[in-house]
Amino acid sequence: MATRLITMMIMAAASMWALTGCDDSVKTPDTSAETAATASDSSIPAADQIDWSLVASGTKPADPTNYKYPFAIDSQNVRDYADYFDVDAATAQHNLTISMASNEALSKVLDQLSETYVSHELTDGNEMTLVIHTTPNVAASTYDYVLSDDFAKGLVLPILIKPDGKKGDAKAHGEMVE
Repeated sequence: MATRLITMMIMAAASMWALTGCDDSVKTPDTSAETAATASDSSIPAADQIDWSLVASGTKPADPTNYKYPFAIDSQNVRDYADYFDVDAATAQHNLTISMASNEALSKVLDQLSETYVSHELTDGNEMTLVIHTTPNVAASTYDYVLSDDFAKGLVLPILIKPDGKKGDAKAHGEMVE
């Protein structure tokens, strides 16, 4: 029993380490001076801003019409997506690829949000967007992230920061739907 508990603790610590990263080469900017300046004017509420320069991949956007997608346009996955979300095959192929690579962008934004993060979702349909819900003290913003991983290199994923505090509709493990 003790061995299992220790193993679980080690795995949990390793998972947290992997999720938070161990690369100190990218530092979160000190926003205390900016927040202090904003807070001094009581008519403007203080808001945390995402520094999109820390999120940028440095990859050039690709032309989606000539892109070599990892999913064939006539594959079963593409046809199923197109049918389910009522989109054409090219949009389905594009969205499937972006959705599979979206964690690349999400992890970079989460590095800055920490405890202000509430939930996230990918919109489906003709315009796929990564919507990140935060606490109200984060400034609303948008950014077109260019994916850099080989799987979807050059494809653009629009990101929308919504400071609405909205939690996802998914239920926690064991939670009953009423």
